[in-house]
Amino acid sequence: MRLTSCGVIVEYNPFHNGHIYHLKEARKKSEADVLVAVMSGNFLQRGEPAIIDKWQRAETALHNGADLVIELPFAYAVQSADYFAKGGVKLLHSLNVESLCFGTDLTQSMDYELFGQTYVEKEKLINQRYQEIKNNGQSYPQQMTQIYRELLQQVPLDFSSPNHILGMAYAKENARYANPMSLIPITRQGSGYHDETIKSQEFSSATAIRQRVLEKDMTSISHTVPSETRDFLENTDLHSWEDYWPLLKYHLLNHSFEELSDTYQLSEGIEYRLKESVKKAASFSDFMSLVKTKRYTWTRLQRLATYLLLNVREKEIHDAWQNSYLRVLGFTEKGRQFLNQEKNHATLPIVTKIDQKNEKQLSLDIRAGQIYQLAQQHQHKEQDYYRSPIYLKGETSYESYTSYP
Repeated sequence: MRLTSCGVIVEYNPFHNGHIYHLKEARKKSEADVLVAVMSGNFLQRGEPAIIDKWQRAETALHNGADLVIELPFAYAVQSADYFAKGGVKLLHSLNVESLCFGTDLTQSMDYELFGQTYVEKEKLINQRYQEIKNNGQSYPQQMTQIYRELLQQVPLDFSSPNHILGMAYAKENARYANPMSLIPITRQGSGYHDETIKSQEFSSATAIRQRVLEKDMTSISHTVPSETRDFLENTDLHSWEDYWPLLKYHLLNHSFEELSDTYQLSEGIEYRLKESVKKAASFSDFMSLVKTKRYTWTRLQRLATYLLLNVREKEIHDAWQNSYLRVLGFTEKGRQFLNQEKNHATLPIVTKIDQKNEKQLSLDIRAGQIYQLAQQHQHKEQDYYRSPIYLKGETSYESYTSYP
């Protein structure tokens, strides 16, 4: 009997009770047998390191409702919403997943599938309008708000809501496929995305949880996360941008303007501003405050900082887009059965182990893992080589799975 599937595109930074709710609702509303999580690796969409690594986050997800965790490659993960969505949707389609469930901050009703179809129909006109106004001094979100108001008047606009922005991006990308997935939006519960307050109820934002954890306040967040997350946060190295500040500073000081300008997405002469600001800054947050302008949002600058930290070149990103893959981080028994079902039908290669045959294809993700570990004070297992997917056999035990499937 064929297993049905529902996908989620996630970061789990860190995995908390709101994510458990999301997975439960995804299973309930989709009536799927298998939940497939496409999850960012060690660096995230907003251009920052994950507070704990991808293996720890994948393991926690498997303990709390996910059946299969696939890594979203760096080339898609550390990107604006449209490219982030493009990668996530591509990976789910390649596994023939039938539906996509995502959270939304939007309080009013919206037909995301209709929006996606309408956008694709008007895409040429939208792109033309963007070219006309792209140098008007506004940020990209402000420009897109203006265009949507002109050309897609029926769309609820709230570009301050990250989950709604991602929902629209998923809808646009999904509509490009001949057999699009069913879209299942779920209204966000509890705290807002940017809310820094820990709530007395069980749902608090990942932003608030990270802030308390980095302040060494584990007591206040204990009721907001499952036991696996709490154990990892208490017993492993935590990561924030400040840990990488000396490395970024060294890179900026040690490279010429010409060398820096070759970095992916570094344009419009911002390398001059970066190089001048790094000389004055005492910390990463100080550096960001000096560099930030109306045109360059904090998130965009963090992504640029990540590209600089990893010395990412444009060709690397485009090569990665052309050579996508399904990197398996872990699965339950049901997830293993689903992989076995789809292994001969998947449109992208399934990777369960890095070796000489595929290390070039995965080179950007490997480097991201190696750089990520430079901030660790204690020796940990290497992020990519010699690692096999986590196989969760029961409710509370897991082991490395050395052969597939």
